[in-house]
Amino acid sequence: MDVNTQWNSTLEFLERACRFREFTPEWWKHPKYSDYRSLYAKEDEWTILKYIIEVLMPFQSWTLWMAKTHMVALHQVITIYNYMFVHMDGVL
Repeated sequence: MDVNTQWNSTLEFLERACRFREFTPEWWKHPKYSDYRSLYAKEDEWTILKYIIEVLMPFQSWTLWMAKTHMVALHQVITIYNYMFVHMDGVL
């Protein structure tokens, strides 16, 4: 079972975008990228991005943990689901 691909790749991509946020306006100054300036995220979009990262964080933790165990973690399913639902309630 490949559990560390989709959510974790998305999360890493979004985290990287946040890390580069402060440098991006400098890139837009270059004439080569002038056609793409309108694509730069607005402040409310950055807020949404941070929210998505917060939501996905536990998915990363649990999928990495499951990948390390190299076994079916069926006996942990209820614990994991409970943790995830509590996390989602807290985020909402």
